[in-house]
Amino acid sequence: MQDLKYDFYIGSTPAKVWEALISPEQVKQIYYGSIIRSSFVPGEMLEYVGPGAEGSETVHVYGTVLEFVPERALRFTHKVGPAYSGGSENYESRISWLLEPAGGCTRLTLIHDGWHPEDPSYAPSAGAWWQILSNIKTLVETGGTLDFGG
Repeated sequence: MQDLKYDFYIGSTPAKVWEALISPEQVKQIYYGSIIRSSFVPGEMLEYVGPGAEGSETVHVYGTVLEFVPERALRFTHKVGPAYSGGSENYESRISWLLEPAGGCTRLTLIHDGWHPEDPSYAPSAGAWWQILSNIKTLVETGGTLDFGG
């Protein structure tokens, strides 16, 4: 499967973009009501938890922190939560958030790679990343998020 890679330019500092990626309050606005839980120590757990198939504490995505460099890089493994694996193989992929200053703004790169050819979460991920990235940009630049309806 092809890697999913996106570059967004956000009219703010790397510090503010970074905060949107790791602050539970801001993540909740970006990720459909889910918060991020992690110590952000490489080798330890990271999970996105929020309303879903198993109630208010549904684990949507979880993995292991691979790299945490404030305002520069967050990499972690990615598996869908148990409620979404449907009892089938739960394949692992990798997510990398990379930030770098670009003039008076921040270049935010998302790379979702390491896909297994039979991973059923590929298509939903490819569709959701555009909304998540658009929400990050909008939240950081305006303080609000987008209404996608439904």
